[in-house]
Amino acid sequence: MQFPSAFLIFFGLLGCGLGMEVRGQQNNVPLQRDFYIDLERNASLLGSRVHSGLKPVIESRADLTNVMGHRVDSGKYYYGFTEKLFRDHLLDVRGDGYRLMLDPLFEQQYGWERGDPTDYADTNRFYMNTRGFRIAGDLGRVSFHTMFHETQAIMPGYIFWHGYTEGVLIGHGRTKFNDGRKFDAGFSQGNVSYSPTDHFNIQLGHGRHFVGHGHRSMLLSDHAMDAPYLKFSLLAWQGRLQYSTWHTKLMHRLREADRLPTGDANEALFRWMRARFNHLSVHLGRAQIGLFEATIYRNITSEGVRPFDVQELNPVIGINTAMNGFDGDRKTLVGADLRVKLLDKLYVYGQWATDRPGERQAWQAGMRVFDLLWPELHVQVEYNTADPFMYMHKRPEQAYMHASLPLAHPSGAAFQEAVAIVEQGRGRWRLQAKVNVAVKRRDGADQNTGTDLRKPDRPMDDAGVVERTERFSLDANISWLVNPVSNLRLVAGFMRRDVQGGADAANSGLIHFGVHTSLFNRYHDF
Repeated sequence: MQFPSAFLIFFGLLGCGLGMEVRGQQNNVPLQRDFYIDLERNASLLGSRVHSGLKPVIESRADLTNVMGHRVDSGKYYYGFTEKLFRDHLLDVRGDGYRLMLDPLFEQQYGWERGDPTDYADTNRFYMNTRGFRIAGDLGRVSFHTMFHETQAIMPGYIFWHGYTEGVLIGHGRTKFNDGRKFDAGFSQGNVSYSPTDHFNIQLGHGRHFVGHGHRSMLLSDHAMDAPYLKFSLLAWQGRLQYSTWHTKLMHRLREADRLPTGDANEALFRWMRARFNHLSVHLGRAQIGLFEATIYRNITSEGVRPFDVQELNPVIGINTAMNGFDGDRKTLVGADLRVKLLDKLYVYGQWATDRPGERQAWQAGMRVFDLLWPELHVQVEYNTADPFMYMHKRPEQAYMHASLPLAHPSGAAFQEAVAIVEQGRGRWRLQAKVNVAVKRRDGADQNTGTDLRKPDRPMDDAGVVERTERFSLDANISWLVNPVSNLRLVAGFMRRDVQGGADAANSGLIHFGVHTSLFNRYHDF
């Protein structure tokens, strides 16, 4: 979502009217793991009250000490060119009460897919070519940013087939395929963030959210596409309580058959539904507890678009669930997330979610430690599971999804997964290894065993034997940080994916190298 210049100017004038003294940045910390390693490490200290259970976190509400992009760099670069390359924004204009920053975004990656070229054309080639930009600024109590990416790529077979089938690619957005496996994808993000006081924030934007402290979320994840939102957030009780509520518009699948019947327009709107998300985070010493509620409304029927439902504007957590229940026209999901600090830089965390209490649930348990044994050695282990039919709805278009992708875990429902991540940094160097082991149900022909969110929620089919697939994923890489403000890195690595009994296209062994800026998460471990 790119904001028109007049729109940004309007909020700039609003900042002028409120006094142009810069009162702390109101932009969000980019929702990308490399930034949140240091932010979460600071939040894990026993004396910290930072609420990191809902991401992205507003800069003014985070402890940015030594966080990438904000840490003090005392190195001597001698030349303006080297300062821009290794430390600064490409453009950084500052004045009395304002700041404007611009950075180019790009990715050039190449590699070899160790597959079977006789079974799948071009299976041993990989490349990614991305261009874009990010503009951000602070104007008094108003901050803004806009970001755009455009990509051409050849991806491993399992990613290609997922994007080709669903019309959307995890981490890239809506796709257009041409010339065999080649695809084009583009997406944009942006928001305007305004804090009239130190404790209250309003955001209007187009982006993603993540609930929890883990690698995955069983409540709301950022692997799905961006969505427009209007969010209000209150920080109270001397920083012990944070309440956030936002209204958004989601989409159904991105296939041509899912467009609204609005005539012969080639780009008619896809079927859509509005949703309300509420999150309450309470800091209780070593424990931080979050309560979560999601309601997806039925806005379109066979008779057309329904009149606006005033309940969509309700910002109070729990009321929508009490009024709507779990079996009506609306899709309702509730849950909780928890973090308990055992020591400085060591905590356990977990989540619980349900959309039909007493019948089905999803949950998570994990542990994370920073600076284990020596500085910058970080370890995270996690277990995730969801019951069959979790997140589904009797009308598939009301399932807990957005644009063909699950809103929670990318595996949908009926699975078990274990994740382990080890990271070692030293200066600008970083080694990272991630292992995923998962077991998931698989529907046979004409079966519905509660694993596919695109199918209707109903009693499990009795026909046939319930099948399962086992998946192993390994992602190991080494990188050198060129510029911390845009997370520009030189990277080389190896990704391995094995699916027991899967086709050649479901398995992958990718060797890759390249250079890229990274300001959002990409999930290829699905």
